[in-house]
Amino acid sequence: MITIQELLYNRGLNRLAKIKLVRHKDKRLDLYNLYRTDRNSFWDYQNTQSKDVFKGVDYIVSFIGEEGVFARFIGVFKILNKEQTEYGFKYSMLDISDYDDLKERVIIRWENAISWHQWIKNEMEVVEICPGLHYKRFSDYFDLILSYSELEEIITNQYNDWRTVLSSIKGIYLITDINTGKLYVGSAYGENGIWGRWSDYISTSGHGNNKILRKLISDNNSDKFNLQFSILMILPKTVTADEAISKEQLFKRKLGSNSFGLNAN
Repeated sequence: MITIQELLYNRGLNRLAKIKLVRHKDKRLDLYNLYRTDRNSFWDYQNTQSKDVFKGVDYIVSFIGEEGVFARFIGVFKILNKEQTEYGFKYSMLDISDYDDLKERVIIRWENAISWHQWIKNEMEVVEICPGLHYKRFSDYFDLILSYSELEEIITNQYNDWRTVLSSIKGIYLITDINTGKLYVGSAYGENGIWGRWSDYISTSGHGNNKILRKLISDNNSDKFNLQFSILMILPKTVTADEAISKEQLFKRKLGSNSFGLNAN
């Protein structure tokens, strides 16, 4: 078992400093959404307290509360100063960058869940170090729907579980422009399967060298974020290029992606 204390001390956190562990969880607010979409407001939430809960504290180790007794690490903050207001206390904090590679990845078991701020001497077990807060886990090939942003994160970070399952299959895939409803049907029959073909879309900022998608994205680069990726059919590993293209053409006819969609041929 490794504790959050061991993990942070081994990264250089000052053992002699006065440090509190802080678990943010609030039934009134969707803190995950606030953290994702409005980081400044989230820090205001953290830095403003009705009571002087960080009195005499040098650093706080901050977490967002998850289901049950779990909490996700989001950073170490040095308290620079505080000011008392009519509503309580406002703290100025500095985000310590030494722990950036652990942010959003480390899950701990929060002991004594009633107390949302505790001195660091209360050891807490690290139960998982995962890819990140925005990470989407693979479940099933035919349940799979990925936004461009999700696929970009998966490909860029080379998430091993996704690489394994997507590179092990060849198939027919669908790209949907969720803004217009237009469809693109493609086939992946190369050595690295779906993973290899979808990597092309990320390396080309969304168009994958498709004529219509290239024009769409060159007109407005942000349009790539309207693209959604899914799998229509899994093909045998032994499939030939001609066989894969034949199936691709079949789906193009079924879905009308040549006449009304994003396929150029």
